[in-house]
Amino acid sequence: MSGTTTAAAAPRRRAAGAGADRWVVLVVLCTSLLLVAVDATVLHVAVPAVTEDLKPSAIELLWIVDTYPLVCAALLILFGTLGDRIGRRRVLLLGYALFGVASALAALADTGQTLIVARALLGVGGAMIMPATLSILRQVFPDRRERALAIGIWSAVAAVGAALGPLLGGFLLEHFWWGSVFLVNIPLMLISLPVGRLLLPESKGTGDGPWDVIGALMAAAGLFGTVLGVKRLGGGEQVSSVFTVVPLVVGVLLLVLFVRRQQRRTHPLVDLRMFARPTFSTSVGCIVLAMLALVGLQLIAAQYLQLVLRLSPLETGLRLLPLTFAAMAAGLCGARMLRAFGPRRMVSAGFCLTAFAVVLLTAMGRSDDAPLLVTAFVLLGFGLETTLFGAYESMLSEAPQEQAGGAAAFGETSYQLGAGIGIALLGSVMNAAYAPGLKSVPGVPASASASAGHSLGEAYEVAGRLGGPAGTALRRAARDSFVHGLHVTLFVSAGLLLLGAAMALRLPRVMQCEGVVAEVPAPREPTPTPTPPPSPAAQPPTPAAAHDSLLRS
Repeated sequence: MSGTTTAAAAPRRRAAGAGADRWVVLVVLCTSLLLVAVDATVLHVAVPAVTEDLKPSAIELLWIVDTYPLVCAALLILFGTLGDRIGRRRVLLLGYALFGVASALAALADTGQTLIVARALLGVGGAMIMPATLSILRQVFPDRRERALAIGIWSAVAAVGAALGPLLGGFLLEHFWWGSVFLVNIPLMLISLPVGRLLLPESKGTGDGPWDVIGALMAAAGLFGTVLGVKRLGGGEQVSSVFTVVPLVVGVLLLVLFVRRQQRRTHPLVDLRMFARPTFSTSVGCIVLAMLALVGLQLIAAQYLQLVLRLSPLETGLRLLPLTFAAMAAGLCGARMLRAFGPRRMVSAGFCLTAFAVVLLTAMGRSDDAPLLVTAFVLLGFGLETTLFGAYESMLSEAPQEQAGGAAAFGETSYQLGAGIGIALLGSVMNAAYAPGLKSVPGVPASASASAGHSLGEAYEVAGRLGGPAGTALRRAARDSFVHGLHVTLFVSAGLLLLGAAMALRLPRVMQCEGVVAEVPAPREPTPTPTPPPSPAAQPPTPAAAHDSLLRS
């Protein structure tokens, strides 16, 4: 009987996330997140080597870079809700296996088409892994104070992965061929798969009613079209282009039909009533605004460092490291700040600090000012991570545990969608402020000015072909116009961040932690006696009654 009891207790303990094992589970989940975050950025430095080896067309190269985030964003809701239905651990382990197989396929790809397919499979694996890590974390840390600390570590690892990708890719490319940036995933997945199968708990939602397959496909197709259209706008494509308008319109239409379908169904794929909760909807909105204001800005800042200050890619990556370290520090301190200040003040202050850092960056000019950049990047990283930490923690804690996968998918989708919209919006602002300064450069033909107005990199190419005084004048005008456009974009970004600070005022003032049931003893049942005792308070409990009360409590 003892053996049976022990065997039955082990699954219960693992499913509840009790004991020190939950921290081991956190390590496994963070390893998964690190791989996905690294893979999202590791290919950026390998694009020249891929282009030289595989000779892809311009369209193929675009899809090689964009397929992974596009597919991942489109499938987050599908696999997040599927994990709630069939088991989050099961979906996570399948994601591990697919990620490893796709990494091998990408490393050995000999054509651009093969690499696109491999990157798409990597996106599918990433979509299976990302919401599962957050939903399992929600389960194994039922106490909100411990969960806040775990989310802080989780978010710090995400920051490390995003920064590690280009550095790791650059190191591997110096010693091996471009496929090595994918092979690094395989040994880690071979370790994570058996360890995850052994240690990770299984959990799922209530599972009422059939899984809405049609709704899941509608959500996936709608997100794919919407994110694709937004990315094309951010890439400088014309608004009137059929390849931009059609995906965007069809995607938005499918998402509207998906919402109406979920509202009519008795057992919806995702409970959209979560958005009626001010804390949940506000948290999602804060994530979108934070990414909308900053992702496009990050790309523009990288262009400023390389094209205006003429820093090498490695020097650019090193110059951005303070931002990463500050984000890691904010993630590790996030739980303590959340308890001390509460979600409202923490998220709002994070937005304000980030807005101040963005305005500080407007002091940048044509010459390098390393102390200014380091100071601004430290404030930027700390403020941004403070904002995202408070928003993610509030969103996840507000969602019911049985819908943790769907809630995590909403958070990750809002992150990706905000990033795509930010690239499109801030890119458009940048182009609108940059191009007019190149229309009347002395000695430069109108056709050359028009080509130079597309981007600073293209302006440098045109100036090199022109040569002489005209080329020098065009180069100087393009650099000055880019700095002016960057300043305008920074002010727009700061305005969006202040809007986020105002939105965050709808969050709760204090961090509401669930009570621990074990700390409240159960009331003792009275034992019937023939005659009432003269003084119940003076009568001590018998050893048997005390033992029974202890077991109940």
